[in-house]
Amino acid sequence: MSTILTQLAEYGARDAKRALPDAVIHHAKRAVVDWFAALYPGTRMEPGTLLVKAHARELGFGSSSLPGFNAKAFPATAAWINGSASHTAEFDDIYKDAAYHPGCPTIAAALALAEDRKVSGRDFLNAVTIGYEISTRIGAAVQPSHYKYFHTTGTAGCFGGAAAGAALLAPGNAQVMLHALATVTTFASGLQQAFRSDAMTKPLHAGHAAMMGVQAAMAAAEGVTGVADMLEGDAGFGAALSDGANWETATRGIGSDYHITRVTQKNHGCCGHTFAAIDAVLALRASHGIRPEDIETIGVATYQPALDVAGNLDPVTAQEAKFSLPYVLAHAMVHGSVRLDAFGADRLGDARIRSLMQRTHIAADVQLTAAFPQQRAARATILLKDGRKLEFFAPCRKGDPEAPLTDGEINAKFDELATPVIGGGQAARLRGQLWQLEHLQVTDLTLV
Repeated sequence: MSTILTQLAEYGARDAKRALPDAVIHHAKRAVVDWFAALYPGTRMEPGTLLVKAHARELGFGSSSLPGFNAKAFPATAAWINGSASHTAEFDDIYKDAAYHPGCPTIAAALALAEDRKVSGRDFLNAVTIGYEISTRIGAAVQPSHYKYFHTTGTAGCFGGAAAGAALLAPGNAQVMLHALATVTTFASGLQQAFRSDAMTKPLHAGHAAMMGVQAAMAAAEGVTGVADMLEGDAGFGAALSDGANWETATRGIGSDYHITRVTQKNHGCCGHTFAAIDAVLALRASHGIRPEDIETIGVATYQPALDVAGNLDPVTAQEAKFSLPYVLAHAMVHGSVRLDAFGADRLGDARIRSLMQRTHIAADVQLTAAFPQQRAARATILLKDGRKLEFFAPCRKGDPEAPLTDGEINAKFDELATPVIGGGQAARLRGQLWQLEHLQVTDLTLV
């Protein structure tokens, strides 16, 4: 019987060479536009800015762009920096069943190699799709136990980068795809402790996954081999990184049921585990015209991993605030949104936000916890000083497949996040190119 990686590789080889359905290509373009939206603000933040300094002697060589930095690099370095920068501002996409941000590692790797090898936009979109399909399935197969210790973007993300890379370097070659995936498996890493502090390690997980994907694909294309049963083997990925992987999930519907059509695009600039709760309090704010001074208490019940990851009760820095349910909920009630400006020094020290945080209480709900990761829901209860009690249940997050952002909303998000970095004219030009990418060469894009 063939191994899981063999089956995934055979799929990847097929989709690299065939015309994908129009709807799939459209969702691939949505993912790419959304990735660039997340990338650009990250190029103005640490650790991206520091990585450019760290690799300064390597820049100016190669053909792979560092958008926002006005520089070029060799593919692995570009994937490392772009993958990390695109995961920094917390606006990157999510595949919820895998608790995974597929765009950062997959698109960063695909773009680096697509520019280096001067491939068509259509081949690039096929490669992105293949990376999403393979990595989301592997990520979902090891959940929910995997997420107890591991950051799926660092682990499953390696498969996204490697699959996309193999599709570009050796399209239609199942052996190259197999060995790229098998090799990268042993480099899959990323511990959750990294984002339970103020360190910069979390975004590096995405960059590392993209970089390892590029390197594994390049090695496989030249004949470097890997172990075919690295997923299900006795000492393989599933045994080491989960309490019992469901490998049927990894192959079910592949090539016909496309996960890339069910990706969550973020509507708030913080940890995705906070989104359902934010949506719930914003719904009450809008429908009842609530002012912060009207509120006695805010209560939110949601799934346990949201508290584990975003349960910081007294954040001091911007990074801590992005992973603090009390902070983002209070900010949403005071300012009506949680965007990039939510984490400036003035907002972090805002007395109104701090006061409301003290009156905000979060708790885990048993049923909502049991539904994770397939469902990300929250229930908000606001007690007003006049004695009224208001409740709202958000069964999903705005941006989830059940309530997707429209193309227009993705465009608005792109303009909001890219324009301050590259200017309105260039942002509009690039956005137009991305929506026509299947008719262009990747090197036609206005990136540097």
